Amino acid sequence: MIDLEVHPEGTVLPIHALPGARKNAILGARAGALRVAVTAAPEKGKANAAIQSVLADRLGCPKGAIVLISGETSRQKRFLIRGLGIDQAAGLLDLGGSPGHAKGAGKAD
Repeated sequence: MIDLEVHPEGTVLPIHALPGARKNAILGARAGALRVAVTAAPEKGKANAAIQSVLADRLGCPKGAIVLISGETSRQKRFLIRGLGIDQAAGLLDLGGSPGHAKGAGKAD
């Protein structure tokens, strides 16, 4: 299960990056993070931009709505998906399980 988090602007999605792969793909969940493989090398932000594109395609939102908020040089990253709630994100990512178990779910602003 992915540890999605509520954010005032949308949903925070933890990512385990796999740069230098043979093809761009979402490989599923492991250890609370979504595994995303990209062909781009992990240099000068190329892999981060590729992950942003893969997520935008999967979620059907503009790349500008997906913002890296931590992990710029790490394989463990956190992306903010602006304007997308946890239930919507879980559904679009087809994560399975109940999104109600996500961090911060049910909290009122």
